[in-house]
Amino acid sequence: MPRRHIHVTGAPEAPLRAALRALRTTLDVSDEFPAEVLAEAEQAAKAPRLPAYDATGIPLFTIDPPGSVDLDQAMHLARREGGGYRVHYAIADVAAFVAPGGAIDAEAHRRVMTLYFPDGKVPLHPPQLSEGAASLLPDQTCPALLWRIDLDTHGRTEAVDVRRALVRSRARLDYSGVQQQIDAGTAEEPVALLRDIGLLREKLERERGGISLNVPEQEIVEHGDSYILGFRAPLPADGWNAQISLLTGMAAADLMTATGTGILRTLPAAPFGEVARLRRSAKALRIEWPHHTSYAEIVRSLDPTKAAHAAFLQECTTLLRGAGYTVFTNGEVPVPAVHAAVAAPYTHSTAPLRRLVDRYAGELCVAAVAGEPPPQWVREALPGLPAEMELGTRRASAVERECVDIVEAALLKDRVGELFNARVVDVQERDRAVGVVHLEDVAVVGRVEGGDGDLPLGERIRVRLTQADPGSAKVVFAPA
Repeated sequence: MPRRHIHVTGAPEAPLRAALRALRTTLDVSDEFPAEVLAEAEQAAKAPRLPAYDATGIPLFTIDPPGSVDLDQAMHLARREGGGYRVHYAIADVAAFVAPGGAIDAEAHRRVMTLYFPDGKVPLHPPQLSEGAASLLPDQTCPALLWRIDLDTHGRTEAVDVRRALVRSRARLDYSGVQQQIDAGTAEEPVALLRDIGLLREKLERERGGISLNVPEQEIVEHGDSYILGFRAPLPADGWNAQISLLTGMAAADLMTATGTGILRTLPAAPFGEVARLRRSAKALRIEWPHHTSYAEIVRSLDPTKAAHAAFLQECTTLLRGAGYTVFTNGEVPVPAVHAAVAAPYTHSTAPLRRLVDRYAGELCVAAVAGEPPPQWVREALPGLPAEMELGTRRASAVERECVDIVEAALLKDRVGELFNARVVDVQERDRAVGVVHLEDVAVVGRVEGGDGDLPLGERIRVRLTQADPGSAKVVFAPA
């Protein structure tokens, strides 16, 4: 499920980076690991638990943003004799390096997930593992959980297997390069099939009522003595790659529910009031949303390269609030057990280097396929995982929210008093003189207050910037 991504390119030390450093202190977040954790990681990197099954002959490849080194997944795609497709999907085997109850394990339970700041990240695991021995880097032989998922000619799952294996990725690709190769017709078949399988899986997603949000990535770039803030629209290859991860998460959920023990990622259907609020925002951004058109259909019609559509997609992420983790044991599968955005049972299982719960999901699936009970350390940790993940999710949301505020304040800090064209995209119910505006010439969504009358929802107005302080992370406008 998407989050709002923000990157800083060439931004100077002050005030943006100073404010980001201060935010780390405020949130009690540090990228430094205790000495005992680093020492244990160094030993684990030298002597991981290695599986007997050798799958290094499968020419896997990874697709990640340029420069990424914490590589959780590698894939190989092929056609099956007689029709259909075979997906090999290798997931980093963190449990091969992390001893239950050890220093790394305890620290991972404290951190819960990797946190992403515009100027860097705070990793879940020590870099010796997450960016080294456990990462599926090219030409590195390492342990993994190797999924084999057979699909029919329509992209539907026919058979699933997952086991521990030694793997070796052959190439580290990025989304832009993959997209260019596929568009130009120069991609080798394992890469070219990403489009074929991705499109089939997107069609199945539409049929079952699921929805994937192609949320644009916010970027702030130094421009002379000021900043430029904009959105980078995701490529089709981003979505096709995400479909492979979703396919695996759904397969993992099916394995768990079949055995009666597991942990699902669940999301209730959005309340009517939230959908009504989004309809108001759509109207404000001049996006036509006919009454007979569902939320899923309108989202699929959006073009993230258009500013108004990009803004609306950011608003749509609010419908993902309320997602949680549900543990079940002894065959007591929860009802409903569905993630509303996926429109099927689903679990997080493909990013164990960056998310704690995925390590446990992987162990449950390996045990299910082998016909064995889950390891004792997994069974003991399961009941507490939802609360831990909820705490980590709230921390990640706070980082995301505060970083957006800081970036926008840094962008506008020298423009206090200036006038901007904007559209009113939301108005408070209790005080209709307070609301939210989307600037037309800058990729900023901000609070507006201080007017004498009700804000005209959906209308274009002029606003004056009254506050933009990266130190306080506040951007406030007033009607002009």
